[in-house]
Amino acid sequence: MKEAQELRAGHVVKMGNDLYMVLNATYFKGGRNAAVMRMKMKNLTNGSINETAYKAQDKFDFIPLEKKQMQFLYESDGMYTFMDQETYDQIQFTKEDMGDNIYFLKDEMVIDVSMIDERPIGIVLPINVDLKIEYTEPGNKGDSSGRVLKPAKLETGYQVNVPLFCNIGETIRIDTRTGEYVERVK
Repeated sequence: MKEAQELRAGHVVKMGNDLYMVLNATYFKGGRNAAVMRMKMKNLTNGSINETAYKAQDKFDFIPLEKKQMQFLYESDGMYTFMDQETYDQIQFTKEDMGDNIYFLKDEMVIDVSMIDERPIGIVLPINVDLKIEYTEPGNKGDSSGRVLKPAKLETGYQVNVPLFCNIGETIRIDTRTGEYVERVK
């Protein structure tokens, strides 16, 4: 059993007869009111997504996940194929199952796949990924007042704001949790 305030994105809990994966959990403490956790959860049985608020002390049946290292092979017709590094078995996820994770996947990338009873339920990306800038406008020299950003399109199709000194062909590091620029990779 875990309290609602201990749950984080990626955790799986059992409510009734269904399993739910926490997609987003935010803690709120307001004035005289009790602390609450606003959570966005995905029902792993039927795929529905709901957003609700729970008291911070509400208890949940926590389900531990197994993790298996798999390699991303390719995407075809909205299906993303991964291969087990040990047995060479392949599994597939739909574009909807992947969500925004598709913007951070590179061919042959090795990631962790979350499993429950040998059934794959999602992927766990590394905290940072390095991606190449495919297109961005040239930066104007001399504009150094504060943190000035410009849009850039990355090799995976993801759009992110980067500092003016970043150029086409350079590799940058992206935080997969927030989708934001971290640093330029040398």
